[in-house]
Amino acid sequence: MDKIKIGTRGSKLALWQAYHIQDLLSTTGLESEIITIETIGDKILDVSIAKIGSKGVFTEEIEEQLKNGSIDIAVHSAKDMQSVLPEGFELIAFTEREIVNDVLVSEKADIDLSDNNLVIGTSSTRRVALLKHYYPHIKTVPVRGNLQTRIQKMKDGACDALLLAYAGMHRMGYSALIRKKLDLDEFIPAVGQGSVAIECYSTLSKEKKTAIKKAISHTPTEFRLETERAFLRKLEGGCSIPVFGLAHLNNGQIIMKGGIVSLDGKEIIIKEVAGPQGEANELGQKLANDVLNAGGDKILKEIKQELKK
Repeated sequence: MDKIKIGTRGSKLALWQAYHIQDLLSTTGLESEIITIETIGDKILDVSIAKIGSKGVFTEEIEEQLKNGSIDIAVHSAKDMQSVLPEGFELIAFTEREIVNDVLVSEKADIDLSDNNLVIGTSSTRRVALLKHYYPHIKTVPVRGNLQTRIQKMKDGACDALLLAYAGMHRMGYSALIRKKLDLDEFIPAVGQGSVAIECYSTLSKEKKTAIKKAISHTPTEFRLETERAFLRKLEGGCSIPVFGLAHLNNGQIIMKGGIVSLDGKEIIIKEVAGPQGEANELGQKLANDVLNAGGDKILKEIKQELKK
C-alpha cells in the first residue's frame, strides 16, 4: 500500500493530533506523510466563529483536498466537526478519548469563580452561555487564535483566565497552568470533545479505509460519539449554537446527558437518556427530541434569530 497522506491544519495542536495519528498508523506498519493546510478559521482571527459562520470553518479547505485526492485522510478535533458532513464525506474513526472536561487556565495561582472582578477569555458560545447561567457576575471577553496565541493574550492582560478544553492543554504540555477542572454536571462539554476524528472522501479505497480504521479506531469512543453526533445532528448544532452533550459507556449501556442553553444564560434545558450501545444513533436522537420538546425548540429558534443580526 502506498503512503497515506494525512491532511491537517498547521497549528501546534493540530500537528500534535496529526503526529499522534501517524504514530497509530505506524504501529500497524502503515507509512504516512503529513500535509498542512490553512483554513478560513486560521486566517480570520479578529472575528468570532459564530460571525464567520459555523459550518466547516476549520474543515472546508481540507475537504477540498480530500475530494481532489491530494490527501487520503483529514485529522480534526472531533468537536470541530459539523453535525452533517457534505455529500461524499464520512468520519471513519475516532481515537480514544482524552479527559473531556473544560478547565480554567491562568498564570494566577488562585482563581475563584465567585470573584466579582474575574474576567475569563473564551470564544465558545457554549462556554459563554454556561458561565452566564451558573456565574452571571463573571465578565467574559472573546479570545481567539491557537492555544499559544490565547495564552499570550492572557499573559498580556486580556483576561485573568481562559476557559479551554483539558485535552488541548494536556497535549500541548500546559497542564501546569490548569487551575480548576470544571464539574461535568455544570459544564457539559461540546459534542466530541477530547477525541480526534478521521475524515475521508468516498473515493478512498476500501483497503486503505479498513487498514486506517483498524489502526486508529477506539470502539468504546466510537459508540459514545455516534450517540453524541446523532444528538447534535437532530438539534442542527454548529460551533455557534450553545448545545452540549456527553455520552458514557458502561457494560454495553450508553448513558448520555445533553442540552441547550440560551445565549443570555437565563434558560437551560438538560435531559438524560440510557440504553444499549447498539442503539447509539436512536438514543442520541431521542435525547435531542426530549430537549426540543421541553422548550429547546424555542431556545434554538431564538438563538438562530439572534445570530442572523
